[in-house]
Amino acid sequence: MRRPGRGAQRVTAAAGFRHPAQVVATGFASAVLIGACLLSLPVATASGERADVIDALFTSTSAVCVTGLVTVDTGGYWSTFGEIVILVLIQAGGLGIMTLATLFAVLVSRRLGLRARLLAQAETKTLSLKDVRRVVRNIVLFSLVSEAVVAVALTAAFFFGHEQGLGRAVYDGVFHAVSSFNNAGFSTHSDSLMRYVGDPWVCLPVAAAVIAGGLGFPVIFELRRSLRRPRTWSVLTRITVTLTVTLLAVGTVAITLAEYTNPRTLGSLSGDDKWLAGFFASVMARTAGFNSIDTSAQGSESLLVTDILMFIGGGSAGTAGGIKVTTFGLLAYVIWAEMRGESSVEVGRRRVPSSNQRQALAVALLSIGTVVLATFLLLGASGHSLERVLFEAASAFGTVGLSTGITDELPAFGQSVLIVLMFVGRIGPLTLASALALRDRTRLYELPEERTIVG
Repeated sequence: MRRPGRGAQRVTAAAGFRHPAQVVATGFASAVLIGACLLSLPVATASGERADVIDALFTSTSAVCVTGLVTVDTGGYWSTFGEIVILVLIQAGGLGIMTLATLFAVLVSRRLGLRARLLAQAETKTLSLKDVRRVVRNIVLFSLVSEAVVAVALTAAFFFGHEQGLGRAVYDGVFHAVSSFNNAGFSTHSDSLMRYVGDPWVCLPVAAAVIAGGLGFPVIFELRRSLRRPRTWSVLTRITVTLTVTLLAVGTVAITLAEYTNPRTLGSLSGDDKWLAGFFASVMARTAGFNSIDTSAQGSESLLVTDILMFIGGGSAGTAGGIKVTTFGLLAYVIWAEMRGESSVEVGRRRVPSSNQRQALAVALLSIGTVVLATFLLLGASGHSLERVLFEAASAFGTVGLSTGITDELPAFGQSVLIVLMFVGRIGPLTLASALALRDRTRLYELPEERTIVG
């Protein structure tokens, strides 16, 4: 890939940035600070008193990074104004990450590029500003239409099935639709969606919105064009669809069987409701954060499965977090090729370049290191067990929002660690992957080769 041209360098230098990743980080940090200031206003709380700085900053970060972890009850602590601020931050964070991630993805794949006039991108010759506007417009349109459809379905479910007033049903429907499509996990109910554990009219629309938002816009757009021609799918779509279906199925079976007789979670439900709750828990572990069963009551086996699903996350260029299924899937193909003694990695009759493989390895290992470091710090700052602390760290890094109930019990230092972890987990994999791709360069010489012992 060509390095950014002089025009791009002059534009970014004039703005004080050296790399597009700095624009992403600065933009999200600014949104977090603005949201924290708004949530610090007395009008933002139900009591009319100013929120604590750490609570306002934590909630704002969680909303912008579409995570869902909270230190206070969203529906009880914040006023209507505060909830609307949270909703706007969720929408801005979700649309922002989908737009930027899609533009980065098409840039790195060399299918599209952005001229130097676009501060967040590098210069290529194939895409005009008009094309960029079309991409952004399609992303916004797809997001708003999806949220509107889910909002109507949830409003009807709340109004007809749970006897809520029309105004309240509409408000809750819109709030949960935006929160679910953006994989945020914020709920106006203190028990999240536990009261609807056996209601498919609530659980399934939320799950559908989470899956749609988590697939990523490039995959959605390609599926819309060639859903019935899977042989023409790109490597990105093949890996994303295959692993999404596989992980959802494996997660559903594993969580349901692990919790099947647990009286505090699935044990008291009927057979169909158990599988519905298990499926919902599997979907939410893909970085959504809603829960229809008590997460703190889950057994060690299902918590471990959830940890893995949270760390992997969803699709690239979507609202989901984690290292992304494309990273995980690509590494799986690398291992499979190595076990078979093949010199190249192939996916769907396409050869994956070695630089792409190294990028996936770097993202995965640095992400593991980040979660391990955060877990170590949280263990030192709290008296909770490794199981619960690791779950909290994985949830924050994966921008999931599930919790065993220790978030509000952590000291200020521990909550600050989670704030940093949510921020890094939201923009880290994206900016790291783009930075590695944009730094790709051709060496004019090769050093002598020497093998080392592995294993």
